[in-house]
Amino acid sequence: MHDGFPNHRENGLRVLGLLPSATRDEVAREILRWHSVDLETEAIQNGAVMAALRSFDDWDALPQSEAIPDFPVSVNKIAEGPTYLTKFDTPAQAAKCLHGIRVVEMSRVIAAPVAGKTLAAYGADVMWITSPSLPNLPDTDIDVSRGKRTVQLDIKQPEDKAKLLELLSTADVFIQSYRPGSLAAQSLSNEELVAINPDLIIASLNAYGSDGPWSRRRGFDSLVQTCSGINVADAEYYGAGEAARVLPCQALDHGSGYLLATGIMAALYKRATKGGSYEVKVSLSGVMRYLRSLGRYEGKSGFERKDFKRPDEVSKYLETRQTGFGELKAVKHAAKIDGVEVGWQHMPKPLGSDDPVWL
Repeated sequence: MHDGFPNHRENGLRVLGLLPSATRDEVAREILRWHSVDLETEAIQNGAVMAALRSFDDWDALPQSEAIPDFPVSVNKIAEGPTYLTKFDTPAQAAKCLHGIRVVEMSRVIAAPVAGKTLAAYGADVMWITSPSLPNLPDTDIDVSRGKRTVQLDIKQPEDKAKLLELLSTADVFIQSYRPGSLAAQSLSNEELVAINPDLIIASLNAYGSDGPWSRRRGFDSLVQTCSGINVADAEYYGAGEAARVLPCQALDHGSGYLLATGIMAALYKRATKGGSYEVKVSLSGVMRYLRSLGRYEGKSGFERKDFKRPDEVSKYLETRQTGFGELKAVKHAAKIDGVEVGWQHMPKPLGSDDPVWL
């Protein structure tokens, strides 16, 4: 049961027939009254976000499993157009290999924001669009906003939507992480966006993929781990008698974000050399399938990782910067490339601190 956002928590409690003041123990007791798949189905029909625990065999038997492609990133041309190469006027600009690339990012939580943060590390001008009418995750938002400027727009308001369309008309990349069909319902389909900007690269990330009966379901890393068999398989391998064992990090979220950024860079290269507009697609379930395809360590050997306890044990991986929230110590961007400057110019600040204009 995902309760990271208030509306998901409230809807989940409503499905279980509980009051907003219900305790964790009360939630557990009510959940145990249900057959897991029946509760999953009821939750989906009523705006709650839950997933039934499944084994690999259970997941593989579902039509949704068959709908997920073997390779986790797809890059497809969706419109013809001329080649489009960003020019560098100074050596300082050339040191940032994505300098001049304009990115509009409409996303939440971790996965897609990691993609925008990655592009920003290589010099892209990333404008993170959040909504004043939707709840946020303040601690997570501070981390994933590194490198970005932050703007708040409510696209259901005509004036704000006009500002978004103006940005998209001159952007290079549009990152969005809403369920398939959600933006099309707001007149922001691929066809409509390419009509106003034939050079646009549209990058989409969702939970369960763009095809199949689950494609429009809400989902998060933890839910995909639960329903896809990974948690059951890890519990079996670990051998401690657990029903489920979660991964030690949000591996699907972070993996999806980095793979989406990789696909976007591939699309930028294709646009520069072959022309056209491209769609890049990644899903949490697709990354799960890819990780599973890589195989497993024998027995418990894969669990023998070092668990760092103190900041000084990882100090060489950290940087300290001043932000709109005070001093921030956080993990540096991991990759280094000879001749390329890597890192973030903009530091986190309260959401909506910037104007919707390009640098």
